[in-house]
Amino acid sequence: MCRLFASQDPATYTSETRALRLHGHATSIRLEAAFWATLEEIADREGMPLSRFVATLHDEVLTLQGDIGNFSSFLRVTCLHYLRNIELHTAQVAARHAALRQPVVGEMS
Repeated sequence: MCRLFASQDPATYTSETRALRLHGHATSIRLEAAFWATLEEIADREGMPLSRFVATLHDEVLTLQGDIGNFSSFLRVTCLHYLRNIELHTAQVAARHAALRQPVVGEMS
């Protein structure tokens, strides 16, 4: 099992700092490349550029929580939630399709 994790491409966990604008203020966020790739995937699914997606997340957290203690950590956890929900959604869809393929009891084939 350790080989699966230890053999990953070092580029995926290389830190990248990206400059963004939040409410007209320039800021930079440092995340590992794998998190940036996941955030780009989420933004693409939402139909918006990464910078707008990150700004939208920032605004929503401020509205709901009033403060963001560590925005980089928030973004990492957002990626984890996304990946877990994708996995769960995929499993639910597969289960529904499997259920549709099974004959109803008493039905003749």
